[in-house]
Amino acid sequence: MTAAPPRQDAAAARARPERVLTGVPVAPGIAVGVAWLSAPGELSVPECPIAPDLVEGELQRFAEALALAQKQLRKLKTKAAQHPAAAAEELQVLLDARLQMLAGGRLVRGIEARIRDHLVNAEAAVRAEVGAIADSFAKMGDSYLAQRAADVREVGDRLVRALLRTPYQALQHMPAGSVLIAWDLTPSDTALLDPSRVGGLATAIGSRDSHTAIIARSLSLPAVVAVAEIVEVVEPGDLVIVDGTEGRVVINPTPETADLYAKRADDMARERLRLARIAKLPAVTRDGVAITLSANLELARDIPAALAAGAAGVGLLRTEMPVLNADALPDEDEQTRTLSEIVAGMNGRPVTIRTLDIGGDKLSAKLRRHLARELGSNENPALGVRGIRLGLARPEVLDTQLAAILRAGAHGSVRILLPMITSVTEVRAVRERLDRVARRLRRRGLAIANPLPPVGVMIEVPGAALAADALAMESDFFAIGTNDLTMYTLAIDRGNDGVAALYNPLHPAVLRLIQFTIQAGLRARRPVSVCGEIAGDPRYTSLLVGLGVHDLSMAPPSLPRVKERVRNLSARDAALRARQVMEEWDETAIAALLDSVD
Repeated sequence: MTAAPPRQDAAAARARPERVLTGVPVAPGIAVGVAWLSAPGELSVPECPIAPDLVEGELQRFAEALALAQKQLRKLKTKAAQHPAAAAEELQVLLDARLQMLAGGRLVRGIEARIRDHLVNAEAAVRAEVGAIADSFAKMGDSYLAQRAADVREVGDRLVRALLRTPYQALQHMPAGSVLIAWDLTPSDTALLDPSRVGGLATAIGSRDSHTAIIARSLSLPAVVAVAEIVEVVEPGDLVIVDGTEGRVVINPTPETADLYAKRADDMARERLRLARIAKLPAVTRDGVAITLSANLELARDIPAALAAGAAGVGLLRTEMPVLNADALPDEDEQTRTLSEIVAGMNGRPVTIRTLDIGGDKLSAKLRRHLARELGSNENPALGVRGIRLGLARPEVLDTQLAAILRAGAHGSVRILLPMITSVTEVRAVRERLDRVARRLRRRGLAIANPLPPVGVMIEVPGAALAADALAMESDFFAIGTNDLTMYTLAIDRGNDGVAALYNPLHPAVLRLIQFTIQAGLRARRPVSVCGEIAGDPRYTSLLVGLGVHDLSMAPPSLPRVKERVRNLSARDAALRARQVMEEWDETAIAALLDSVD
């Protein structure tokens, strides 16, 4: 992407009439600012033949560009880690996928072969190979592969820039308070988003569950996506209003419209103050049912925001962040220090620690090579060795983390959550290892959690949901990860714009798996929480409470609004409405029932 600086003066902007475009609202709020256009820019790529004796030199030049591109992506991962937890996790996965492409697979081998066999310069080889791969994907007529083609083109563009030593400028010179307008935002763009400079954003494509939407919500940036004409209509320097609540983009607003939105912005500011006061109130329904609202966290830096929002604890502590950019797994003492800081920082509130949920797509090249035997080819990481599968394949990795969790448990209340569980055998194997690790730590005279922490499982694949009765006999609690559960149930990649519109946690199949899990937990008297995106969306609160969920975990900014929803609903009425929802098979009817709840 190339960025164009504002160039239009205010008088010229006022000379054009106001225009209102509509799209999909994905992050609430109102932003007013000068448009900053980020539009696709084609690099001029030289193509020239090379003599046979220059091939090795050209291959070396490509190797250096490849290393530079990898270094740039690793830097972007570091920047992405500074975003809130949900945004950081989303970006880490997307950037890791791009690093995977540069790790010596088809793309790299094809470029090297073209340099050798066709005797062309590296830039031309990159363009030719990227074009061939992208075209082959497009001819297959599959929307998922079409998105992968776009990913390959983005990686190819980065390689060409590295070869030409052309810096990637994107969003670096954006004036504070600008409104970002783009066809779409790549993971590289979103990793560089600075909330102190960007007031809001609007894109021509996207969906509510696209990575751009998730990042915008996590950064509290008003955003509208799928605004079809936005790039053609907006000119650099236009005054733009982004209404991320209603899904409107107003270009060159009249004074009357500007005043109207200024008033709405003031109203929203007052609402934020009101919600801040709600943080101190109990999460209890009108008929007296207490609902536990916890926070999803990644790092100790997230604790103040969680406590300020009124979190009753940490319902999901992701432990992947220290691993993502590392060349080696942190040792027991390092993990203990990291976890102990979070446990102690929550001042006695319970902290549910998820063991490493990583696969080959989330690791550095060096660490991936270290675990190559267990990871295998890992052509589809979502269906490969990840989560507890990797932990059981490399017991020393799991044992180190279990030891750190037990030691951190000496500083407060902890629970252990196991990701990617599909069978009771896996739970039993982890319990055996936990007992063994505890005995070893006691022999060393170290303080650990006493009694041993509860062990729960993530319900995030259909197989786990359907085996929930059996899993309840072997685990102490369930945590339903609705993001992955929806993805696996519907065979949909949320980051793929071609199918993202089909991603729907209200699909009857997904709801029935959630219901089956909850009922299995209730029968076995096992607590059941929900920690996916729907837990932080007030639209779903009544349904989840009505189905019997009394524990919800979400990003800290979502806590006050969900608490307000809890305090305004009747658990009895919610149960009746949930029964109606579960009798429906039509997604539109289900959505209507949800939206009609008072």
